[in-house]
Amino acid sequence: MRKVGDTDVEGNETLWKYFRLERFLSTLAESRLYFASANQFIDPFEGAVAVQLDVPPPDPRYAGMESAEHAFFQLKRLTKISCWHRAAYESDAMWKLYAGEHKGIAICTTPDRMRAAFKPFRLKPEYGVEDLWGGPVQYVDLTQIRMRRVAMLDRFFFKHRAFEWEREYRLAISVRMAEEFGVRVPEHGILVDVDFPVLIARIVLGSTTTATERATVAQHVVAAGLSDRLELSTLLGRPRYV
Repeated sequence: MRKVGDTDVEGNETLWKYFRLERFLSTLAESRLYFASANQFIDPFEGAVAVQLDVPPPDPRYAGMESAEHAFFQLKRLTKISCWHRAAYESDAMWKLYAGEHKGIAICTTPDRMRAAFKPFRLKPEYGVEDLWGGPVQYVDLTQIRMRRVAMLDRFFFKHRAFEWEREYRLAISVRMAEEFGVRVPEHGILVDVDFPVLIARIVLGSTTTATERATVAQHVVAAGLSDRLELSTLLGRPRYV
């Protein structure tokens, strides 16, 4: 895994990924993790180097739409990303956003585990290995600056400051060069092989999963040899008042 940018994170920093129940079970069964194309994300500012406000006076950073704008937009389709949350503790907001109101699963890992767990990715078995990049997202006020010199891939490791609450760590694979050499690239995401016993430090069951769902998850986790890493969300704890 190659490093993006100059910002470092500790190799043992805790990273979280939240899943809906069905997605977690299929991911575990296939031993592959989905990397979405950047154009699949809801955030309209993905890959942007500035945010132009449609209010007077005219924005001096943009006299008009540049001819290269469309070409840069295509980078979103050719950049495949896996998003993680940097936090020492589970997040109620992340459960609600990505795991169906706590009815899902979260897994914990670290950058060091990621480096050891992800296997080489090729668009086809006979093709070369595509580089895997990793690093924390940096949040900047894109209404005030225009990042003219940011590299093609690095732009996906910067986000508009309004999204700073996400505290995101990203893995990315760019298939831009592959397409330039005539390789057919998937329109949407890709599946990357991963050694889950190496990747996963903890598996956390959401607080609204049913007893039946927990039993199903436990069965799959045991089959994967990860039963010692399964635990319940702290939000299942009993509140006490005296």
